[in-house]
Amino acid sequence: MASVPLSSLCLTTNPVPRGIGSSSSYRFSFTTFGIRFGIQSPVTKRIRSSVCAAASLAFRDLDADDFRHPLDKQNTMILRAIPGLSELGKVLLGTVAEQVMLLENIGTSILVSENQLSDLHQLMIEAAEVLNVEAPDLYVRQNPVPNAYTLAISGKKPFVVVHTGLVELLTGKELQAVLAHELGHLKCDHGVWLTFANILTVGAYTVPGLGGFLARNLEEQLFRWLRAAELTCDRAALLVAQDSKVVISVLMKLAGGCPSIADQLNVDAFLEQARSYDKASSSPIGWYIRNAQTRQLSHPLPVLRAREVDDWSKGQEYKNLLKRGTKINFVETA
Repeated sequence: MASVPLSSLCLTTNPVPRGIGSSSSYRFSFTTFGIRFGIQSPVTKRIRSSVCAAASLAFRDLDADDFRHPLDKQNTMILRAIPGLSELGKVLLGTVAEQVMLLENIGTSILVSENQLSDLHQLMIEAAEVLNVEAPDLYVRQNPVPNAYTLAISGKKPFVVVHTGLVELLTGKELQAVLAHELGHLKCDHGVWLTFANILTVGAYTVPGLGGFLARNLEEQLFRWLRAAELTCDRAALLVAQDSKVVISVLMKLAGGCPSIADQLNVDAFLEQARSYDKASSSPIGWYIRNAQTRQLSHPLPVLRAREVDDWSKGQEYKNLLKRGTKINFVETA
């Protein structure tokens, strides 16, 4: 049976969460985390220096469709037209699955709060205020793979999980952009649609005859929508960062960054790389290779995401949203 990887949003029987930059499964392992007892590490300093240096505008009346990507909007409208789909998806998940994931994270991760990793907590609170969404619980999990993902189950309070590898790699502003990306999934209610699409695909394989063909088509459609949903959430990240270079820097680091070379990476050069990819894939052969390269990915290629963020940051839709923003002042963490 083919598996349907989910994009940082919902639960499967044996979940392997997909995060902001992930398009393949991973294993958990142990590594040394930079925040040590009694020592203010470089990671702590990077986060602390960025607390309250976030966006100066909040969007009090922001609706998900205000920033939803056109492809995401198109597919979401189709899903919304199906009566009872949202409620059915929540019922199918059930409370048992929710408890499994909740206990898993409580038992193996660190719950962030005002009294635990307070700077990270502040970054989440600020991002949620900017996007006009309720802040979910936030967990930090020991894993060297830079990743973050969101779980929203059966209408209960969702939570975001951030890997230590991501905290090590990103600056505070960049980390807040990642949190905003995950909040974008919640703002757009992506979890419900992905859960139901996953169930439909798995169920199709059990149908004799054309079931396998139907399931493969559903998978392809699901991946197409997943990629569009990621583009939407990159826009949410930009609404919080209010600096396209911050979001693009995250994508660049996820593509090929590590802490030892992070300060040498160049966002403008990465954007030029994205433009060269567009040029190289513009021929008929390039177009075919590009589609073959991306059709089974749950996330768009990093260079394409970077170009999308750059284009949207220069467009009128984004500028109009900024005009609607309300200036806010965050209180600096001690």
